[in-house]
Amino acid sequence: MKTSTYLFGLTLLIVVLFALNLAVGTIEIPLKNVWLILWGEDNQQEIWRNIVIRSRLPQALTAMVAGAGLAVSGAQMQTVFRNPLAGPSVLGVSSGATLGVGFVVLLSGSLGGVALSRLGYLGDAAMSVAAIIGALAVLSLIVWVSHKVKGNVTLLVIGVMIGYLATAIIGVLKFFSNEEDVKAFVVWGLGSFSRVSGDQMLLFVTLMMILLPLSMTLIKPLNLLLLGDGYARSLGLSIKWARTQVICCSGILAAIVTAYCGPVMFLGLAVPHLCRALFRTSDHRILLPACVMAGAALALLCNLVARMPGYEGVLPVNSVTALIGAPIVAMVLFGKNKNNKIDE
Repeated sequence: MKTSTYLFGLTLLIVVLFALNLAVGTIEIPLKNVWLILWGEDNQQEIWRNIVIRSRLPQALTAMVAGAGLAVSGAQMQTVFRNPLAGPSVLGVSSGATLGVGFVVLLSGSLGGVALSRLGYLGDAAMSVAAIIGALAVLSLIVWVSHKVKGNVTLLVIGVMIGYLATAIIGVLKFFSNEEDVKAFVVWGLGSFSRVSGDQMLLFVTLMMILLPLSMTLIKPLNLLLLGDGYARSLGLSIKWARTQVICCSGILAAIVTAYCGPVMFLGLAVPHLCRALFRTSDHRILLPACVMAGAALALLCNLVARMPGYEGVLPVNSVTALIGAPIVAMVLFGKNKNNKIDE
């Protein structure tokens, strides 16, 4: 009963935050007019229509699916590595995507004179493709390494080292790049839900709507992995194959989100802890759907704050996710510890 109530509450929260994302911003639009615009019945305010349809709606949809994808990716990583600090970036997948974009933004400008990032839509597409290639290249390396090493800790350390290596290469590229290219790369690295629009948004949402249901097929292996390798193996689970599936699923989710939205931090780390504390369970039959909904809600909240009413421009998403998410998770975890002491 409590689980159903919380899930209903999260659903209601998503609906409210989604509506506010469409109505609130530098230009406030009444909810009634937003509803009419979505149904194609309000032809009086063409400016409002363009703001809602071409800017705020794609941004809200992007935030929803990106938050959901990162939250599921983080929950999977924390389970397979049995590490509460594990997240989508722990295996260097996000670093691989960042390195791919670094080559497009920094290296192309140094060698060709004009960075691909300055070529409008073509530059955005090139950055997305480069991010996906970089992330999948690192993911392929991690999967290959996972078949060579036995311990999760070793694999975790290798992932961290890959991240440091990517950061070092990016540092070298920055040193030989001009100031404008470095600035463009830094802005991309701050993360944003607003750079995805039009056909890109449709493709991104479609990919995530396919991948998120597929990730639910790993619920049973994830629950078995919680019991420990020995017990899971005795129940017929192939540990190596299950670990490879989870790493691939988590890595691909993180790679696609990073490619389209930049390296959005914190959501993948914090939301699984928030859901475990809220629902008081580690059962992935409840945890993964809860992560989808909580991740979408928290991303919508962060996107709303990033577009502060009365402020011209958009704040960096990474700053907002940490400022909002960290206190929420800290309060939930402190409350959980307090309840545990009372029970004792």
